[in-house]
Amino acid sequence: MKTFQPTPTNAVPPPDQVQSLVSFLEHEPNPMIVLDPDYNILAANTAYQRQFGSADKPFIGHKCYQISHHYDVPCDQAGENCPMKKAQEMRGPDRVLHIHHTPRGPEHVDVELRPILDEHGVITAYVERLTLVRSASARPSDEGLVGCSPAFNLALSELQRVAPSMLPVLLLGESGTGKELFARAVHETSERAAGPFVVVDCSGLTETLFESELFGHEKGAFT
Repeated sequence: MKTFQPTPTNAVPPPDQVQSLVSFLEHEPNPMIVLDPDYNILAANTAYQRQFGSADKPFIGHKCYQISHHYDVPCDQAGENCPMKKAQEMRGPDRVLHIHHTPRGPEHVDVELRPILDEHGVITAYVERLTLVRSASARPSDEGLVGCSPAFNLALSELQRVAPSMLPVLLLGESGTGKELFARAVHETSERAAGPFVVVDCSGLTETLFESELFGHEKGAFT
């Protein structure tokens, strides 16, 4: 089966460089694509074709913003953060959270883009990794986090960044803003997802008990 489908274009990266990226990315479990500096999709691995591809909608040779967003212009010209624009400015990787159009409908996607530089330091291509955010929905749902506003997407992006950490995470917000839902999403996205998610009503704890239960205590402290 032909996993990658590079197409002849006037792109900057030479064919041998694209083929090298193709061979490397095919072993990656996450959906990944290769882009040229003009936003054209040059190749995609099997994981991308499986999660985002559609037989009746070819994507090779098309602009990434047309495929993912149905835009006629790049993301930054449509009011969103464009990782390619940031990567060009910083000459390094950038990461954003977008809502992409997929075969299943609109979905939150964590996008990480890295530039590929030649021996002269010129950006010739980009590699983009896409990760579905399963802790939230861009469509109406009876459970979990639901939203698609810029503020919601920013909060969800921060959630994706802190969830892999083993450090304590403090969520601040007014009553009724969904702090417990975000806390559950952090848990489900973390390495502890297989364990129980325990909700504690802190308003019913005294100061000393609160400190003991959440931060621990020395053996014999209560004897």
